[in-house]
Amino acid sequence: MIKVTYVAHDGSRTDAEGELGDTVMSLAINQGIDGIIGECGGSMMCATCHCYVDEAWVGATGPRLDGEEDMLESAASEVNERSRLSCQIKLTEEMDGLVVHLPEEQV
Repeated sequence: MIKVTYVAHDGSRTDAEGELGDTVMSLAINQGIDGIIGECGGSMMCATCHCYVDEAWVGATGPRLDGEEDMLESAASEVNERSRLSCQIKLTEEMDGLVVHLPEEQV
């Protein structure tokens, strides 16, 4: 199991455990974590799964995938260098302990 910690805008933390290949978005949806909506179901069409990868984990999650930059332009909250679409972050063994911060709003 791969542990992911979701940090809400108010600082509250929720831990979840996923399987290799799950996405950060699908894990949040399946665990009922507030702050990730995922309206498009993970097809990179809506930006309602926007998250900020914790500075310590940017290297493990890698760069934005093709198309992410364009879709992030429609995100409801501020986009920065750590912004990612959580539907595009697939869990690997190297991501065990991953921390992602959730924006104030998604829509």
